[in-house]
Amino acid sequence: MIHLPSGLKIWLAAGTTDMRLGMPGLALKVQQFLGKDPYVGDVFVFRGRRGDLVKLIWHDGIGLSLYAKRIERGYFIWPSAKDGALHLSASQLSCLLEGIDWRNPQKTWRPELAG
Repeated sequence: MIHLPSGLKIWLAAGTTDMRLGMPGLALKVQQFLGKDPYVGDVFVFRGRRGDLVKLIWHDGIGLSLYAKRIERGYFIWPSAKDGALHLSASQLSCLLEGIDWRNPQKTWRPELAG
């Protein structure tokens, strides 16, 4: 995983996105449909129609980066809204990229007694 600096804003683009888009197309989508600046240093997350592929773009001050991940089984959990952007925390993004429901993560059970 890419090391993201603390205090970084992460935006999840609601709805689906054409996954044929590369960095310039996704940056344009950020400007036109989300009304945000893709070069400010925030991370923007997009999901394809089938739900098994996400793309992230991030400008680190030097250049624009594109990160893509395809999940082998299941799909990435996504909000039901059709447009707009949703703010995520870094831990929610980590859960999303692992295929975990980031909206309501469950703490794993831990035994209280040995034996």
